[in-house]
Amino acid sequence: MTARTATLIGFCAILLWSTLALFTAMSGRVPPFQLVAMTFVIGGLLILAITVLRGQLSRIRPTPASFALGLYGPFGDTALYYAAVKTAPAAEANLIHYLWPLLIVLFAALLPGAGLKPRHLVGALIGLVATGLLVSGGLGNGGGLALGHVLAALGAFVWASYSVASRRFANVPSESLCVTMLGCAVPALACHLAFETTLWSLTATEWGGVLGLGLGSIGLAFVVWDIGMKQGDVALLGVASYAAPVLSTLILVLFGYAPASWLLAASCALIVVGALVASGGGRKG
Repeated sequence: MTARTATLIGFCAILLWSTLALFTAMSGRVPPFQLVAMTFVIGGLLILAITVLRGQLSRIRPTPASFALGLYGPFGDTALYYAAVKTAPAAEANLIHYLWPLLIVLFAALLPGAGLKPRHLVGALIGLVATGLLVSGGLGNGGGLALGHVLAALGAFVWASYSVASRRFANVPSESLCVTMLGCAVPALACHLAFETTLWSLTATEWGGVLGLGLGSIGLAFVVWDIGMKQGDVALLGVASYAAPVLSTLILVLFGYAPASWLLAASCALIVVGALVASGGGRKG
């Protein structure tokens, strides 16, 4: 697989993540750790089923180190994100969490042979301004800093560092994520039983949120992002990820989970400009 193809596959994760905030908000009363356990089981089984249907079971070869990284990244970030959205206004927590694309672009400089180009930095800064507009406006409307805001910021750091570190495990096939996700469901269930009360009766909307997360925003998205991070252009994917907070916020507005604001239009324009600058206007190099 070429780096260009892997990067395009990575872009699919950005589109899938545009529904992450909506489905998390739709999950409603489901406690965070219970939600992690449910969505990781669904996502893990989905990846396993796809691997079986493609006759590629032999590609499931996780290592202890890659599994440990999975506990840190997918499990840690998802738990922090779910908790953030449930303890702060969904749009605010979502936007703060999307500081991770900037962190990816900066962390990418630590990779051997993956130095940043000036256009990546300029595009990242433009995207940061757009994200800052949205976050500052959200904080102003939300009445101050909440626990969810802090959890979202921590999740951003966890996901960015995981994404860059996963490139060091390029020899571990992405299909191995099914083992990681099913394994991560175990500590999630343990934390749920220890700290939360199980919600047995879910509404149709809550089930829709759980299934949407497990099948798309968590399950399939993790796999295509893993491919992009291991074989694609990490810096470019990091900058392009600035499209996700705009798309996800617009979806929240359309479905009534967040109010419309002029900040959305201004941020959309800045993020498009940032993406164009980072990609060099479609030119190579």
